[in-house]
Amino acid sequence: MATRIAAFIHSPELERYSYPETCPFNISRAGKVRQTLKSTGLLTGPGRIEIAPEPADRAILEKFHTPRYLDALRDASTGTMTLEAFQMGIGSHDCPVFADMYEYPVLACGATITAANLILSGKAELAFNPSGGFHHAGPEKAAGFCYVNDVAIACTVLAEANKRVLYLDVDVHHGDGVQNAFYDRSDVMTISFHQSGRTLFPGTGFESEIGTGPGKGYCVNVPLPPETYDQAYIAVFRAIAVPLIKAYSPDVIVFELGADTLAGDPLAHLQLTNNTYADIIHILLGFNKPILMTGGGGYNVSNTVRAWALAWSVLCGADAEHADAHIGLGGVMLETTDWYGGLRDRQLPVDMKQSEAVLGALEMTVAAIKRAVFPLHGL
Repeated sequence: MATRIAAFIHSPELERYSYPETCPFNISRAGKVRQTLKSTGLLTGPGRIEIAPEPADRAILEKFHTPRYLDALRDASTGTMTLEAFQMGIGSHDCPVFADMYEYPVLACGATITAANLILSGKAELAFNPSGGFHHAGPEKAAGFCYVNDVAIACTVLAEANKRVLYLDVDVHHGDGVQNAFYDRSDVMTISFHQSGRTLFPGTGFESEIGTGPGKGYCVNVPLPPETYDQAYIAVFRAIAVPLIKAYSPDVIVFELGADTLAGDPLAHLQLTNNTYADIIHILLGFNKPILMTGGGGYNVSNTVRAWALAWSVLCGADAEHADAHIGLGGVMLETTDWYGGLRDRQLPVDMKQSEAVLGALEMTVAAIKRAVFPLHGL
């Protein structure tokens, strides 16, 4: 099998910025992922390239955001704050005003668009922008630490190039901004696995949200109960995502890999290890489609960095090079990334009470999705 070109999208410029210290969102994660990959030799090798992004230009941003919103965002970053900007979510608790609040998301969005263009040009089949994944932002709304919705813009760019796009979101928070962008369209299918909106921001993403008009059946939501663990998650992923991806047959997959589903994340309540991410990427690679992967949430920085480093290693095929390593011995237990196995989390125990509660809730969720969505795709 020919080596698939995988591009890691990053530059030191992205490391110049920061959210306020009081904000849980930590920009340093992407740079730390790169450091980990460099130290373990995972940035080099057959088929691996590193590309520096350029900021997204205004015309690209306006494919999703309105001119007045972008103006308000830019002006607020330079100290000019208006009531209209505040009504757009700028200056809220989760989207504070700070000096870099325009330049950083525009560059982070540019990194995702760079990845999309590499795929469209055939220069890469796989790409990862750990600085992307701002899925809550709306056309005129900042929300959930997100100011510019890079993934919605990338899906638009790919769709405008006549590609059938699958947007898969495994961030612990529902990808509401992306869902809303394509709710009445069939050229972009959105599938979101997330902690239920009954217990977590943004309070959306229920099984009944399946799209409207031409988009009916092309919006899929899999709300998960707190304490969802690896085996249960993968079982539901195989039951829902795999048959739908096969039926939809996308030309390209845009994959938001938020790491806030990991056990120990301070803002959420799932109990996954990063082994689940590796399993999902292996499944996606099996479809033999281009994959544009981004970061997203993840508020335990060290766990997030290790998870994204592991995800890249699987995406670019490095895991095959280390197939003989004792993978299950690394991760949290060893607190090291000096060999491939150290990127893997240890398995977490699951007791009977947790298993019964999670499986009972997921059984109802899977049944509801299969009733509402599967028949629309001949399943």
